Formats: sequence, C-alpha cells, structure tokens
Amino acid sequence: MKLYCLSGHPTLPCNVLKFKSTTIMLDCGLDTTSVLQFLPLPLVHSPRLSKLPGWVSKDGTINLEKELKECAGRVFVDSQPEFCLPEKELLDLSTIDVILISNYHCMMALPYITEHTGFTGTVYATEPTLQIGRLLMEELVNFMERVPKAQSATCWKYKEIQRLLPGPLKDAVEVSTWKRCYSMQDVNSALSKVQLVGYSQKVELFGAVQVTPLSSGYSLGSSNWIIQSHYEKVSYVSGSSLLTTHPQPMDQSSLKNSDVLILTGLTQMPTANPDGMLGDFCSNLAMTIRAGGNVLVPCYSSGVIYDLLECLYQFIENANLGSTPFYFISPVANSSLEFSQIFAEWLCHNKQSKVYLPEPPFPHAELIQTNKLKHYPSIHGDFSSEFRQPCVVFTGHPSLRFGDVVHFMELWGKSSLNTIIFTEPDFSYLDALAPYQPLAMKCVYCPIDTRLNFHQVSKLLKEVQPLHVVCPEQYTQPPPAQSHRSDLMLELQPPPMPYRRCSVLGLPFRRRWERIQLLPEVGPVATHLSDVSILLIFSQPPIVQVLPLKKMREACSAVFILSLPSQHGITEVKVEETADGHILHLQAEDTLIQLEEDGTHIVCDDNEPLRTALRDLVLRFLMKL
Repeated sequence: MKLYCLSGHPTLPCNVLKFKSTTIMLDCGLDTTSVLQFLPLPLVHSPRLSKLPGWVSKDGTINLEKELKECAGRVFVDSQPEFCLPEKELLDLSTIDVILISNYHCMMALPYITEHTGFTGTVYATEPTLQIGRLLMEELVNFMERVPKAQSATCWKYKEIQRLLPGPLKDAVEVSTWKRCYSMQDVNSALSKVQLVGYSQKVELFGAVQVTPLSSGYSLGSSNWIIQSHYEKVSYVSGSSLLTTHPQPMDQSSLKNSDVLILTGLTQMPTANPDGMLGDFCSNLAMTIRAGGNVLVPCYSSGVIYDLLECLYQFIENANLGSTPFYFISPVANSSLEFSQIFAEWLCHNKQSKVYLPEPPFPHAELIQTNKLKHYPSIHGDFSSEFRQPCVVFTGHPSLRFGDVVHFMELWGKSSLNTIIFTEPDFSYLDALAPYQPLAMKCVYCPIDTRLNFHQVSKLLKEVQPLHVVCPEQYTQPPPAQSHRSDLMLELQPPPMPYRRCSVLGLPFRRRWERIQLLPEVGPVATHLSDVSILLIFSQPPIVQVLPLKKMREACSAVFILSLPSQHGITEVKVEETADGHILHLQAEDTLIQLEEDGTHIVCDDNEPLRTALRDLVLRFLMKL
C-alpha cells in the first residue's frame, strides 16, 4: 500500500492511495495562493495600475517591463492570474479509478484532473459538495473571463531568470505547473463524472474495497472517508470541525479501529478562536459604520459568509445598525443563498427542525425579505442605481486579485474612514493588500477557521486510536514564526508519518489475512500445507474460507489443480511438501506437478492431452489472479 502526495498545501490536499487493486485519489485541491504574485484584474480601467513602472534588473541585463510591474517595493506579474496545480508527473493519473471529495473547497482542481490526464474513472461526492463546488468553479471562471488579458507572461518562469528576481517571486515554487483557469466547458464535463453519495452509504469498488463518507462537521456536505477491505481499514480525515455551526456534527465513532488514519485540513489559525473573531468582526464593523465609513468583507460565496450573516442578524438591531444596507455581490450570490436553505438534511439538528415549523434554517432569508440584505451578480446593472453609503459589502475574491472586490479596493482605499475586514484564512492579508499600497483605509484581520486545532485533533486521536497517523510535514513541527510553540504540532506515539509534495510513502500495513473465492465447480478438498491446516468446502453458493496470506499462493495453486478429479476422472492425488514448494502426484496417471515459488513443472509421460489440460488449468488460474 502506497500514498502519493501531489500537493504541498496542507488544507488543499491531493493524495493518491494505492490500496489492494484500486487507485484512489483523495481530494484535488487547487492551490490559489499563487495568484498573490499577480496584479489585480480591475473591472473598470484603473489609471493607478496602468501607470505602474515595468521591472528591469538593477544592472539592466534583464528587462521584463512587459511581464512584471513594480508597486510599493514589490514586483508583480502583469497577466491573467495562474494557479498551482497538483503534481502530474509523480504517477500516471489516467490509472486513477476513483476520486473521493471531502468538501467543496477541496475539489477546485477537478477539471484539470478529469479533463486533461486521460482520467476515465468516477468521482464521489455529496450533493451539497457537488452543487456548491459547481458555484465556486462557475464564479471563478466568471471572474477570469469578464476581465480577459491577452498577454501571457512566461519569460519570468525560466529558472535562470526567476532566481535573479526579487522576492517573493524568486521564492515561488512549482511555477512550471502554474496554469490559467479552466473553462465552463471543462467544469461541466468534470462534474458530469460525479456520482452522488450520502453519509454512511457504502460504495463497493471492484469487489476489493469499500468506501463510506462520514459527516466531518466543517461545511455543508463535507465528508471524511472510510476506505476498507475485509481486514484493513484506512480513515481519511480532511477539513473537520467539532464546533457547533450550521453543518451536521462530525461522526467520530466510525473512525475507530483504523490501521492508518490520513490527516489533513487542520485549522490554518490555531491560535485564533472563531467565536472571538466573530466578536471582533462585529465590533469593528459597527465602529466603522458609526463613523460614517464603509466596510468591505472579501469572502467566498459559500461557507463562512452564512455564519457572518447569522451573527450580524443578531447584532445589527442591538447595535442600531438596522438602517445600514448590506450587499452580497457575486455571480452566484442568489444560488448560494438559496442552496443554503434547501439542503436541510445536511444541516445540524437545530437548523433541520426549523424547516418543519416551517421557518428558514438561516436568518439571511429574513434579512432579504426586509431589504436589509440585497444580493447582486456584479457591480453593474441594478447595483449601480441602488447602491448607497455607508454600507457593508460582501464580495470576492478573498485574494483581492480578481472579482468585484478589486473595484471596491480602488474606490474606498484612499479614505481612512473605510475598513476592510479579512475573515477568510486562506491568504496572507499583507500579501493580499500589497498591490494596493499605499493604502489609507483601515485593515482588520479576523480569520475565522472552524477546522480542528491541534488540541482538538490530539483528543480525537486518543479516542479513535488509529495504529498509524499520516499527515503533512507542517503538522509535525511548530510554525516557523512560532518555533517555541510545541503545542502547535502533533506529538504522537508512534510519531506520525510526514509527507510533502512529491513524497511517496509506503504505509505500515501488515497484511496477514486475505479473503479468496474459488470457482463453484471445485469439489471438496482437504489438504495440509506447511504448518497451516486448510479445509476448503464448496457448495452452491461457495463457502469462502479465510487463509493466512503467506500460504495463499500455494493453497490456491493446490486447490485449482485438485479440481481435476471432478473434471477429468482423476481419483488419487497425493500432496507432498518439499524444500521449495509442493509436489502433487497423480498416481493412476503417473504424473507429477511440481509447485515451486518460481515456477510450475508438469511431468507427464505419453499423455499429451492430460499434460495440455493441466497446463491450461494452471494458465487459467494465473489469469484469474
């Protein structure tokens, strides 16, 4: 059993597990942090961005004025933003049988995998994961296609040039794998390969492996996965939460008795308490509005925004903000708000019960009905005529590199009355703001990440007690900026097996047992091999007997050869153990069959039909193996 690690991002994983006769991809996260190296894509012409000087090396030997621009001491790529794809050269991705998706944030690279590698398998995901994942992909494609850039920057990627560039461009990794965004045609084709599953639904893969999704408690439809055979069990824990938010709670008990637990997707903010961050978010928002300023909240179109709106629903009346307009701007804003209300069976019990009152599970429905929350596909059209200030705007993209957020950064960035509040943890807020400097608007960092922290995951692992834990190497050492914090790492016995991008791990399985099924025409057989007695009894349907794996080859070979009595009238077969294997003596036919580790020999004088029959039976058996 092997694990191939195709992503270096611990919360955007992409791993491939070779288990039994199946090849299983675990998530296909898209590392979008690469877009921070690019200039923003403004929806309307930006004089400021268009006047940025091109970059030339100090000695004048490298001139990349058309590809790179300087802004406030940093150098950015001036072309369509590109994403860092999962590694494609570590193994042949066309051999992947299935892809298991844990949540909608971890499927954004799916079109790159299914459409451009020869993939012919099946993708498994829950319905909310599929539908919200589709929205996020559609939004991403829309952001890119509505502000196309004709030029493509490639020269800066050459290794001999990149190493001479200023940081952080010089330190950017895997730039050769960076690609532009896929198309909606790719998205639709990729998602047509998804087969929907429900929690605790068991899916058989080729009769060898069974996979089962479990609620992970992180987002609508998010899943952990159990991957098991008759005698081995692997748990895949990715993006899980024990906090009481809107999704169904995490299923922990089903993770017990795992031989190997693969752990990814822990919180990116282990020292930030989500409840405390929500409090800071509300207080800073209120402070800005009361001072006459506007609040900009860069966010994804699904996920944390539901919790933010619910928090504000309870807060705005008490804070006397009832007259302040709240705007949610996204190409998929309407669909996102609707989906959150209709996936009732995927919600926590408290929200499920509201559906039967009847009452909408999320309070943003009431905010929309009372016109306190309005949603628009973009800043154009109705929004431009209905827009009034001061206000609060929720829009994407959290990287500040594309989407409607770029327009508001240019519009509000020059006034210290305005505030930008970062709630998504995926991007460094300082790097996100870099191409907008100098900036007068206030910046507040309130990252809300409900995924497991190190204390919670240590407690969880003590309860479920896997024999071995596999995790990203980042989890086995303290964060570089907090090297003294040993509490911000996994300390387990035995120590976890770490992986990094392009690692190939041999997982510590001791396969001592295997289940076999023999052909129904094989008659009753009793034999003795080495120090293990084996009794194989066959009926209709055949009874399957478990054998120690070490003896599997000899036992199977002997049984198939011994099926001859029922097929060729052979009445006497004697089995003899040798130093290299076994000898089967067909006494009446004066024929010997030598079963050895490196070959099978048939000694049969003057009976060519019998020798041919024995040969064909051995070959037929080998083909079945």
